[in-house]
Amino acid sequence: MQLQLPEPGADALLASRALQQLITEEIRQRGGWISFARYMELVLYAPELGYYSGGAAKLGKDGDFTTAPEITPLFGATLAHLATELMAQTVDVLLEFGAGTGKLAFDILTELKAAGHLPQHYFIVEVSAQLRARQQELLRDFPQVSWLDRLPPAFSGVVFGNEVLDAMPVNLLLKSADGWLERGVTLDDAGRFAFAEREVEPAQLAQWLAQIPDAGQLDVGYLTEIHPVAQGFMQSLSTMLLNGNGGAAILLDYGFPAHEYYFFERAQGTLMCHYRHHAHDDPFYLPGLQDVTAHVDFTAMARVAVDAGLDVFGYTSQAAFLLNAGIGDLLLRTSPEQPQIYLPQANAVQKLISPAEMGELFKVLSIGKNVDWPARLQRHDRSHRL
Repeated sequence: MQLQLPEPGADALLASRALQQLITEEIRQRGGWISFARYMELVLYAPELGYYSGGAAKLGKDGDFTTAPEITPLFGATLAHLATELMAQTVDVLLEFGAGTGKLAFDILTELKAAGHLPQHYFIVEVSAQLRARQQELLRDFPQVSWLDRLPPAFSGVVFGNEVLDAMPVNLLLKSADGWLERGVTLDDAGRFAFAEREVEPAQLAQWLAQIPDAGQLDVGYLTEIHPVAQGFMQSLSTMLLNGNGGAAILLDYGFPAHEYYFFERAQGTLMCHYRHHAHDDPFYLPGLQDVTAHVDFTAMARVAVDAGLDVFGYTSQAAFLLNAGIGDLLLRTSPEQPQIYLPQANAVQKLISPAEMGELFKVLSIGKNVDWPARLQRHDRSHRL
């Protein structure tokens, strides 16, 4: 089926074709097949051509999707107050992974400055040179901010990751009549990208299937994602916190626990693409110009942290997390008797907490060590469902 989506500009189209050629050459060099995880890595992060490493606008009204910090500064302000509480137990240092436009960092730092609680350091780990440049411009008045190319080996303080895990490459598994196969990317007779399946090395397959509850009962034709790259990130994050003297990481993203993720009716997985605020399911459309993403298996993420020696402080919906963290109180700093100011803010908060918007689909996983998690954030906890 031909997708009816906005046409890209000439320069963007040339960049996409250059990326298609790069991926085509790699497929041929690797014998005609690459894993979908490798394909996704290239379309998102290939130097100068990938979605996150190229020059296209990603976020906000001119981009392809909108994140919580772009909706209202109260999102960052809420996290700022929680950070103050947690930094009092560790050190006055914050770290954000994948900071997007820098809006979340700006809102956190603006709120902390107003409260007189600016941190000693605000580190940003950013792999995109283009996004880093945008962040540096927006955050130029905050000398506390510095950029890193990778997670440090040890860290004490508070870590934020908003919509980070969903942007990590996933492998695809398909249940065939003869067993589970890995779905990857090949070239059809016309040289276009196409899906193709291969067998998986038995030890690797056993490791992957261990993450899927009731894998044996799922129907033939069931297609889903496995998240080894995100699990590797969680291992690095856990090691970093374990090597520090105490800290917490707060990860906000859309996803499910394993028993909901691998539900028998979710038979075609969660893979989704975003282009100019249109959502569709064709990952081969305009490579490098669209986001390719999958929901997060929060059970797998939490298990890595626990196995490494961290504590799971909490797992809950974004709505419960933000309300318990005080976003309602921050909203009321603007009087409802000023409707021209109050109503837009209230509508923005509603988008973050409504079950019909981001409130239920988005979850918050909080992990760490040597931190007393605030009691109010333990209300509505769903850690038992992981």
